[in-house]
Parts: sequence; structure tokens; C-alpha cells
Amino acid sequence: MNKTYQKKHELWLSITFASFAISNEEIKSRLYDFSQIAFRHMKWLGSDILASGDDYNYDRDMKLKKSSSVFEIIDALVEEISAIQEYYPKTILGERIKTDDAYLLEYLQEIRSVVLNDQVVTAFNMKRKWLNKELEQEQIDALTLFLFEESYKEYELILIYAYMQARTENALQFNVFQDLIDESHFHLKSFGNMMAKLGILTLPRMLHEMTYIVKDLEQFVIDGIAEEEAAKEMCRELSERIKDAELSKFFDFINYQESYHIELMKKLLS
Repeated sequence: MNKTYQKKHELWLSITFASFAISNEEIKSRLYDFSQIAFRHMKWLGSDILASGDDYNYDRDMKLKKSSSVFEIIDALVEEISAIQEYYPKTILGERIKTDDAYLLEYLQEIRSVVLNDQVVTAFNMKRKWLNKELEQEQIDALTLFLFEESYKEYELILIYAYMQARTENALQFNVFQDLIDESHFHLKSFGNMMAKLGILTLPRMLHEMTYIVKDLEQFVIDGIAEEEAAKEMCRELSERIKDAELSKFFDFINYQESYHIELMKKLLS
């Protein structure tokens, strides 16, 4: 079951980052919906593992293939989804996951059947150019650094909060963790899509177990609030440095969201 969990974790990332890499808005949206289903599979598998008296971790053994076309991405997903089927448990949950995967495979084949869908993928070309706008190199460098750091932070927070949520029986904690997970999903999606537009899409680094095995909730929350404050400052600085009204408004928007995350985390201290 631990291997099953790892494979599902990897598949969640593969589908998520495929949605970031592909520019076709309809395909991007549908794949992201499927990635959220895969994340729920992770949650349910984790609950079953804990209920059996076992445990799981966030180890992974994968690399993000730098595909140059939509069909390359689709073919890699089909191969990965097909290979994971043997790992699923022969349970009601296992059958649910298999039928979800079967429907996803049908959708991928549907994409593959339309030749015009095979568009060029520029998410990995490293050009670091923001759409059709001429940002100064200093601004591009600041944006690049921010996206690398913050995409990892959001990935990290999703997994940490999910790990803690699975182990609490406190309703307040459970609900706060869910809100923070949902918010971090949105931020990871936003930053991942921006990385793809810049041509710098890459996986966040793997978490060490000392990151997500939290033994002191109060200290974790205090440290987390400080981290959110630092993220707010980065957003503020980036908003000021980038001379683009649309981007500046976006980072102000993220800054305000981080403010509310701090208020959510303070609830955990009570």
C-alpha cells in the first residue's frame, strides 16, 4: 500500500504538471480537474493505510519529462496510468480509483484522436519571456526566483496540511487544514501556469520527512505564520518591482490571500 500511495502521489503530480504545460485552455482545465480527483485518491488511500495500522510517506521516484508536444505529454500519461493499475487494492476504493482512471484514459484517447490537438509545448523551453511583454531582465529574474520558491512552498504546504489533516480528530483543525490545502492548490496552479508561460516549468523538490512529521503543532503554526509573513513581503516587493499593471495586481491579490491564511493559522493556536 505504501508503494501504491507513492505511485498515486507521482501520478497526481504528472497530471497536475501536464495541465500546467499544455496551453489549450479546454484540455488544461479538464486535466486539472482530473488531477484533483487523483489528489482525493491520495487522501482516501492514506486514510485506508492509517486505518490498517500502517503509515505512508511522501517519497517519490520520478522526473518531469520535458515534452515538446501535447501528444508526447498525453502518451506519457497513458503509459503511467496503465502501469499503476496493478498496484490498486482489490477493494471498493480500488475499484472506484480504477473506474476514475479508465475515464481519464478515455479522455486522453479522445484528445489523441484529434490531430489539431497536437500543439507545440513551450513550457520547458527556458526562454523566460513573459507573453508578448518586454519586461526588464531584472524583473524576469525576480519573477523567476519567486515562482521557484513559492511553487515549492505551496506543494510543501499541500502535503504537510494533508498529512496533519489525516491524523486529527479535531473538527476545527480538520476544517482549517482543508481551507489551507484548497488555497495552496490554487496558488500552486497559478504559479505553475506562470512558470509554463515563462518556459521554466519544473517539479518542486521532494520533501524530507522531517518537514511533514509535525511533533509540535504550536511551534509549527508559529513558524508557518512567519513563513506566510515572508511570502507576503515577497509579493509586495515583486508587485513594486515589476512594471506591469496586470502582474502587479495579481501579486497584490496573492498578498491579501496570504493575510487571511495567517488568520486561519491563528485559529489552530486556540
